[in-house]
Amino acid sequence: MIGRKLRNRYQVQQLIGEGSTSAVYRAIDERLGRAVAVKVMLPNVRETTRKRFLQEAHAAAQLNHPNIMAMYDVEEEGERPFLVLEYVEGDALSKFVPCTPQTLVRLGAQIARALHYAHEKGIIHRDIKPANIKVTPEGQIKIMDMGLAISKFTPRVTAHGMVIGTPAYLSPEQAQGQTLDARTDIYSLGIVLYEMATGKLPFNSDDIASLLLQQVKSPPPPIGQAINNFPASVEAVILKSLEKQPPRRYQTAAQMAEALESGLQESHSNADSPMATRTSSSSQERTRTLRIMLADDHTLLRQSLAAMLESSGNYVVVADAGDGETALIKVLAVLPDLLLLDLNMPGKGGLDILPEIRKRAPQVKVLILTGREEDVYIVRALRSGAHGYVLKSADQEELLASVEKVMSGQLVLGRGVAEKVVTGLLSGGGPSRKPMLDENETRMIQRVAAGYDNETIAAELGIDQMQAIEMMAVVMDKLGAGDRHSAALKALRLGVIVIEDVHNISGEL
Repeated sequence: MIGRKLRNRYQVQQLIGEGSTSAVYRAIDERLGRAVAVKVMLPNVRETTRKRFLQEAHAAAQLNHPNIMAMYDVEEEGERPFLVLEYVEGDALSKFVPCTPQTLVRLGAQIARALHYAHEKGIIHRDIKPANIKVTPEGQIKIMDMGLAISKFTPRVTAHGMVIGTPAYLSPEQAQGQTLDARTDIYSLGIVLYEMATGKLPFNSDDIASLLLQQVKSPPPPIGQAINNFPASVEAVILKSLEKQPPRRYQTAAQMAEALESGLQESHSNADSPMATRTSSSSQERTRTLRIMLADDHTLLRQSLAAMLESSGNYVVVADAGDGETALIKVLAVLPDLLLLDLNMPGKGGLDILPEIRKRAPQVKVLILTGREEDVYIVRALRSGAHGYVLKSADQEELLASVEKVMSGQLVLGRGVAEKVVTGLLSGGGPSRKPMLDENETRMIQRVAAGYDNETIAAELGIDQMQAIEMMAVVMDKLGAGDRHSAALKALRLGVIVIEDVHNISGEL
């Protein structure tokens, strides 16, 4: 084609790129004296390919947006149709993989707004990926290649149930051959932004079937696993766009653009604020989608909890498990924001895996959700690092409130558990004012709460075991408690000891 003049007007100069069905050339429109891109269909293609090629012309012709490559004309030369398109100088978006959060937001918001414009015109792109997006020397985005675009105004070429597009960027509904709407482009853009943030695709495999299964089933790894200090508020936008269920994503690309820019602005505000070290984490947690994992041996309960959480706010259940071993493996692999953990499960129970989770994944908050209300379980859970203890009898409102409180940094004791501690039912009454314990008595009750036995406590305090037993009896009397576990909970309630000290001592075990 190089050197040929098409329709006695377009002088072909050089090959820009070539695919399986078409080739793109740089040409000069001699009538208007400007550079253009000429996309020529290759010979001997199927009729469906020819229809899709002409459909691209129809879709592109409806769009007039500064961030979308313009369509000038459709012609034919020797029974081979070709499109005349805007010639775009610049680099493929892949050059910006990876890039800074600032560049990601600046380019990503442009892409999102261009997609919103197309969606408002009834056009879905279906093939958003770095190779189909250029960045001009001025930093302007240009979305290209409408070859897979579908419009509500044109006949459908692709058969229903057929998977079409680039597997690494397909939405779950594309991967399953389902009916598509604009939210499929939002998911694909989420993949692009994830790649721009980390330099890696969230889902990758040499086997296409495995890759499509990941798109449908697997949660994306947290961006923080691949890159340090990435703004949590921007990460939240990307992960929300990658929700498996379309209703959980942004419902318009314009919303996504606004969220990207607001997320970056929020991260800057937090960094500049003198209160940033104390407030940024909890602020981001409250505004972003929380990634929750469920560990309980009752399948129906897990399903009910997942449905309740995902319909109640910014929550997404990223994994679940029915036994302790599987729960530990999945927590370490997925690193959810919050784990709802049952105590009684086959094999290892919740209390067996909790210390390992707190040691190996300290950023994961753990809320115990159990039917066990015995004081010994409450004490063990708290000293092992649980951030809250709620009974399964809790209603939806209480459970959601507990989730929010735990994520904001509070220690939560659910209704029933809290009543035991607050009213002193564990001890059958007792003093309402803070008792006076001396230094050794305080150290003793801290270690009881942390799980130390009498022999170990005696060794730490430099006294013999009989003296330790006698001291424990004095502490229980001062606290009005009937046993050592009740005394530990009473000490926590009255502020004689604080949970942070108990956690620190537990870490020394």
